[in-house]
Amino acid sequence: MDNISDHFNENSSEKVSLVENSVTTEIPLQIADHRAEAGVALRATQDDDFHEGVSLLLSMDDTSKDEETSSANGDTVKPSMGHTNLELFEDTAAELFSQYLKVFTQPQALERSVKSANLGTLFGVYLPTVQHILGVTMFIRLFWIVGIAGISQASLLLTLCCLTTFITSISLSAIATNGEIKSGGAYYMLSRNLGTEFGTAIGILFYLGNAVAASMYLVGGVEILLFYIYPDLTIGGREVQSQTDMFGMMSHNFRIYATLLLLLEFVVVAMGVRFVQLFAPISLLCVILSILSCFAGGIEKSVSPESGQRVCKIGDHLLQAQVFMPQNISIIHICRYCNERYISRSVTEYCSNGTCFLPIRCVNGYPGFTGGVLKENLKATHYMKADEYKPEKAANIRVEVYQDVKTTFFVLLAIYFPAVTGILTGANMSGDLKNAQKSIPSGTLGAQLTTSFIYFALAFTFGASIDGDVLRDKYGASMAGSMVVANLAWPSHWILLIGSFTSTFGAALQCLCSAPRLLQCIAQDEVVPELKSFRKLTKRNEPFHGLLVTTLIAELAILLGAMDHIAAVVDFFFLMCYAFINVICAMHSIVKAPNWRPRYKYYHWSVALLGAFLCFFIMFTTHWDYAIVSCLLCFSLYKYTEYRGANKEWGNGMRAVSISTAQKALLTIDDSEASHAKDFRPQLLLLFALKWQDDQTDLRHKRLLHLASQLKASQGLCVVVAFLRGNPFDEDDQNNANEIRRRLKGYMKEAKLRGFAKTLVYGESQICGSISTVIQSTGVGALCPNTLLLKWPKYGSNWLSEPSDSEYSTFVDKLHAGYVMKMCLLVAKDISHFPYINEPVKDGYVDAYWIIRDRGFLGLIAHLLLNHKVWRGCQLRVIGIARDNEEKEEMTDRINFYLKAMRIDATVQVNVLSDPNISRADFERTLMMEERSQMAREARKFAATEKNNELLKEPGDKAPKNIDNIEPLKKNRFCVEKHSGDIAVDVEENDHRKTNKDPITSDVNLDLNVMENRNTETFSTDTELGGKIVKKLRIRDEDIKYDSERIKRLQNLDRRKVHKMHTAIRLNALFRNTSEKSQLILLNLPKPPEVKEGFTDYLHYLDELTAGLPRVLFVRGAGTETLTSTA
Repeated sequence: MDNISDHFNENSSEKVSLVENSVTTEIPLQIADHRAEAGVALRATQDDDFHEGVSLLLSMDDTSKDEETSSANGDTVKPSMGHTNLELFEDTAAELFSQYLKVFTQPQALERSVKSANLGTLFGVYLPTVQHILGVTMFIRLFWIVGIAGISQASLLLTLCCLTTFITSISLSAIATNGEIKSGGAYYMLSRNLGTEFGTAIGILFYLGNAVAASMYLVGGVEILLFYIYPDLTIGGREVQSQTDMFGMMSHNFRIYATLLLLLEFVVVAMGVRFVQLFAPISLLCVILSILSCFAGGIEKSVSPESGQRVCKIGDHLLQAQVFMPQNISIIHICRYCNERYISRSVTEYCSNGTCFLPIRCVNGYPGFTGGVLKENLKATHYMKADEYKPEKAANIRVEVYQDVKTTFFVLLAIYFPAVTGILTGANMSGDLKNAQKSIPSGTLGAQLTTSFIYFALAFTFGASIDGDVLRDKYGASMAGSMVVANLAWPSHWILLIGSFTSTFGAALQCLCSAPRLLQCIAQDEVVPELKSFRKLTKRNEPFHGLLVTTLIAELAILLGAMDHIAAVVDFFFLMCYAFINVICAMHSIVKAPNWRPRYKYYHWSVALLGAFLCFFIMFTTHWDYAIVSCLLCFSLYKYTEYRGANKEWGNGMRAVSISTAQKALLTIDDSEASHAKDFRPQLLLLFALKWQDDQTDLRHKRLLHLASQLKASQGLCVVVAFLRGNPFDEDDQNNANEIRRRLKGYMKEAKLRGFAKTLVYGESQICGSISTVIQSTGVGALCPNTLLLKWPKYGSNWLSEPSDSEYSTFVDKLHAGYVMKMCLLVAKDISHFPYINEPVKDGYVDAYWIIRDRGFLGLIAHLLLNHKVWRGCQLRVIGIARDNEEKEEMTDRINFYLKAMRIDATVQVNVLSDPNISRADFERTLMMEERSQMAREARKFAATEKNNELLKEPGDKAPKNIDNIEPLKKNRFCVEKHSGDIAVDVEENDHRKTNKDPITSDVNLDLNVMENRNTETFSTDTELGGKIVKKLRIRDEDIKYDSERIKRLQNLDRRKVHKMHTAIRLNALFRNTSEKSQLILLNLPKPPEVKEGFTDYLHYLDELTAGLPRVLFVRGAGTETLTSTA
């Protein structure tokens, strides 16, 4: 074994042959290679020494597996996985899952540098959420709502509010446990599930809600301060405290003092979040003590009813204490002054000469649970208008308690709903939680249920222990400005006064602290460029710029002047946020998104939809005008973000809904059923055969896209497919195809053409099959293109030798495939002269030559074009072709009747086209067309022969094996050239041909004498891409020898072709006389040939038909009705 080890050490790259007991073992010692590549073949005995050698070899292989090695061909190889027993799954583009898990479960460098608070459910979610929910509204409005609505309807109101937030908490729990929630809290959830536009819009509304809520808490705190804690601070004295209308003096006090408090809170928040957090536990403790004092007070008043605060009534009127009580007298002595002696002096409305008309009573306002007020307050409702003390009873606002606002159930709902907000606090603290997916559901739902119980318990306590008239005393005027709930508290009313004021101050601090951070998260996403300045942080990581704008927004809300008005605004910001949280949960559940796998399982899409419905129900039933404004604001933010925002790959739930809806809609429509003419709309398919060019663009493609946009008044489908020659498996060609697709989408956006852009890479000589495949396969179900939009090709004098994917050849392939597959056809001739969508045609005619019945497709296209702003300034003129004057009048009436039935506005003109004899020009042009077709056939034949000869040629041969077919071809080509006359090629700026003025008026016989008449004709064809070359064929009689062979060729012409040419020439003359100054000509496209070989003649006819005309759009229907006169 020592020898073996020595040999391994001396030369580890060679094979060692071990011979023992006639058994040979061959071991390749490329020890750093993978074992699968090494091809180790072990032929060994059971000898122990041998196993020791193998073990030594394997140990060497393990120690060197991470090193670079030399492969069999001498190349250096760096192993991707090492020896893992998973060599089969080696992939340079992917790592092993086990390696990925190491990275996934270990914190990254940035995560390690950021210290997390690792808060649990109690201190991270439950207590902060409870603190945020239990706000000032509970102390200064809940008792008043119970007094106005009664315990029953107040309970219904609380049920609506709490049920909404409970369902939203369920949806929030499902969303929060469907993945990691990063900084941004609720905004992060909304934006990553709704998509960029909706998520940003709702996130901004949520930010505004937090900013305005800060002002609501501050105004509520000022109300407690000026009414109940220190009334002498009121500017204008206590006598102005009843002036709580929009421009009353008390409202100005609210604005002034709330602004001062806002500045104080601005300074505290600017110092850092640590100072804000120091105040949080103090505020929460005060709130808890205040709530407990209310329950204790209800019990104490039941045990000792005499301890309750008294109030003075005259009849059923609850009097203001300040009217009859001297100043600086404690309210506990009110009964001393509640008599005729004092009241008759000031309350002259009900008293005269020291005698009052109504009985005066000093009653216990807090009789406790045993006082019998529960039954009175259970069902009684007292919805009143402003300045009333009882329903439909006007109050004497100088002496008695009255209502300052109109009250209905939904007004009270709007006022109280902000008291139940705050359920998103736990989600906003997700970054500081030890286990967010566990803490958020349990903590949020626990806090919501706890606060809901507190609200119901307090409502019952207020209704069962406080007199109804006192409950309706909103500002405690019957007790000289004392707080109604504070007088219930035990052992001292100062517990509740201090607790309620600190709760407002603390809640405002929380809002003013969280809102700028939310704005900073929105800005950090770089969705809206205008918010980029709010990304900046101070040295203490404080969003100071966001704090400034948040303070400004809060100040603007303070200017509303009253807590009730601000609360209505806060409602809609939070309700929009809650509604979309429920929408997200329902949306993912309904569409069954694959990524929707929340750990919290106690949710259902129907419950989430109920929550969204409740949110919108509260919005529109409380203040429908505010609801509309908030929806418009959300939509405006959505559109602005869509216009200015950046595209982010965050996931888009709305996209998933759209896809699911589209799929269900397509599956619902049976594509085998024929659609009615009412439902027909052009579904456009545009096919571009492109050559890859880095910096050049064929502007004709752009103009064709603009023409397609002008036809989209029907809102039909549009698919644009670009063909690129190359190798579909080549990465460069794939990149080029993606670049062309990107350009096409840019051109479509510029043309305001909504549709789909695709690219297809085809191989050599595959263009025809690719076109056919695209036409057959584009679309899904019943949503398939039915109209093929093409542009007229440009081709030069060498069009016969152009490849199969030349512009001319591909145009023929497209037109032929579209016709055979029964698509509607639109062919734009001279597309370079068609306008862009920003080039409106001011006046003129759009002439529609209705020659054949195409089931209304020509009229539909004309109608769609004239509905677009480009052609809206033109007038549609429908032109018919009659054979004589008698038919002209009859046709005019029939066209007018038809257009009226089809609801198409147009003027009608009928031209007469007589049937004279065929002219000599008809024969000459037909002969030219025949020679051109013959050249095309011979060129195709020659190309096929050359291809076959290339296949038959052996290496080293200079000539093809078979040349039998070449000589006849040369002879035919010589004959053609001999009879072609003089050929001149001119380059011009346009392709309008010059023809003699009257080429069709002379009678022609095939006679040699007639043939000697001299005549000059001019022909033109479009040329190669990039310019217009007009090829003129001057046929001069003195240059043509009318020998017997030529006369024979003329006599042997197909008479049908001569008649077609005759029709094309005569119609061209009619078109030019009628529509020479028209802006656009719509013309029926004649029936294309059934086979491709006939397209050479066919295109020649169309050239003659449209020679010298401006913009022409050929139109051909597919044989199905597209217009109907029925409703």
